Amino acid sequence: MRLLRLLLFILFFVLPLLLKGQNVKKDPFYIASWNIENLFDTVDDPLKDDSEFLQSSPKEWNEEKLEKKMNQLARVINYMNNGSGPDILAFQEVENINVVKRLIYKLKDRDYVVAHRESPDQRGIDVAVIYDRNVFSIDKISALKVELPTKYPTRDILHVVLIHKKSDEKIHIYANHWPSRRGGQKMSEGNRIAAAIVLKKSLDSLTQSSNNANIVILGDFNDNPSDYSIAKVLETSDFECDSISESVLLNLAYKEFAMGKGSYLFSGKFDMIDQIIISSAFLDGEKLEHECGTFEVIKPPFMVFENGNRKGGAIRTFSGDNYIGGFSDHFPVGAKFFLKANE
Repeated sequence: MRLLRLLLFILFFVLPLLLKGQNVKKDPFYIASWNIENLFDTVDDPLKDDSEFLQSSPKEWNEEKLEKKMNQLARVINYMNNGSGPDILAFQEVENINVVKRLIYKLKDRDYVVAHRESPDQRGIDVAVIYDRNVFSIDKISALKVELPTKYPTRDILHVVLIHKKSDEKIHIYANHWPSRRGGQKMSEGNRIAAAIVLKKSLDSLTQSSNNANIVILGDFNDNPSDYSIAKVLETSDFECDSISESVLLNLAYKEFAMGKGSYLFSGKFDMIDQIIISSAFLDGEKLEHECGTFEVIKPPFMVFENGNRKGGAIRTFSGDNYIGGFSDHFPVGAKFFLKANE
């Protein structure tokens, strides 16, 4: 009789407790970022310096080349996330919302919506975010103005707040394209520090009102994870998946960077200037979580130079004014996340 009672106790009380942690349903979603190298239309915009991408320019930019670039970009985007495409994707170097809308019509099995604001960059290259409206709805969108020490107009930082439909949890997306390294890394560093300060101010304001906010900072930073703007101004850090980090911002790209990997090939060396940084809220065991170890530089074999001085790098659209007909000079980056819910 005692044995029977013990067995019943184990069956109805102990076993359910042991299995509780195993009955977790993971509803995955994928977030990515990609500098798509000058996605311009073929129309002269009198308010922008877009003369480089017109039929009359040395590049002889026309509808045929634009259509091929669109198809090339769509091929890579459809390849992401094991062929399912991303749920959220940040773009850098788009001329306007119309070229992004034209691009998403080529993306399969998704219902994407564009979030975009025109920025003051004189060449007209902006950042934009697309998201699958079957998975997310939009709460609000704003643009953070970046004023450089040189006063030269540059891209805004796009702040898009999305709501995960199955959980009603908000995700704060900060899409970035920081000033380039023109003139050299050290000479131009102050411009990227200025961008980092603007972003940090917004993040501090957000975390003061919501200290457990789900934050994803991504884009082309033109700095590596160890550079001052990222490591010191934003105060990001590396982390271990099996330990709780005390840092507020965790750089998913750090480990790949430390192993010598990167998203952009320059002078025979890879830089990890395209990154995804998250708040520690994604590792708190609550509803929305990052799947550790899933950050990747996305390198479809068809996108990679097999030989020459750019061997291993991304096949770009132009080299100077020489038309190559590729994809972009950057590889995309991405990472997996999921909604955690007990069944």
